[in-house]
Amino acid sequence: MVPLLRTPLISSPHGFTGRAGGVSEGPWRSLNLSTSVGDDPTRVEENRRRVLAAFGHPPLARLSQVHGARAIRADGPGIWEGDALVSQSPGLLLAVSTADCYPLLFEDPITKTVAAAHAGWRGVIAGIVERTLDLMETEFHSRLEQIRVAIGPGICGRCYQVGPEVAEAFDRRGLGDALADDPAESGRYRLDLEKAIEALLQRRGVSGNRVWRSGQCTYENTAFFSYRRQGAKSGRMWGLIQVMPSVSLEP
Repeated sequence: MVPLLRTPLISSPHGFTGRAGGVSEGPWRSLNLSTSVGDDPTRVEENRRRVLAAFGHPPLARLSQVHGARAIRADGPGIWEGDALVSQSPGLLLAVSTADCYPLLFEDPITKTVAAAHAGWRGVIAGIVERTLDLMETEFHSRLEQIRVAIGPGICGRCYQVGPEVAEAFDRRGLGDALADDPAESGRYRLDLEKAIEALLQRRGVSGNRVWRSGQCTYENTAFFSYRRQGAKSGRMWGLIQVMPSVSLEP
């Protein structure tokens, strides 16, 4: 059984994977879900099968991620280029892939709309948080006061060193509070990307008890894959959320 990190805030089937529960070996041990990092594709296929089994083998929609701000309406299974998926299609499972960036899961339980977003520093600067909320509002008629967001495991502000060009980009977006001088290296900064994401959600009115944080740092905790800790052969994890399946009224 694949262990999934979940939150009571989200009522739709959902979860964040870690490293445990799969069959991969070496640097990808054990639940690597990416075929693009050098792992044996047959092992990755089995890992994915196990994750899908935890949700009852539903149709899957996922992304070829580009670290941008494109949010996509998904009405069925497939692979799209972008960094967020939004859907109301009953039973459809949405997945985003991470290994230090933050997986974000959105739910509007009233309209039964869900979304999954991949939020790295480039995507946050480009506006992936706002674009996901925009699509939920405009295409699915979600109201911001109904939306709940779960912020999954990602690299924390203690461990995420960035250069002055990244710091300047966050300052320009009014997110300077997420930055701190790096005590170990002059001219470098520590970026609390989770804090920046929360600030953007708060600006749109999604805050307080409608935002959940896992509190797990992928760099510090070896139960998760981390690109910064492991390098190019780091495995990948998924953040997943499923549109509530239709309920049959037949006896």
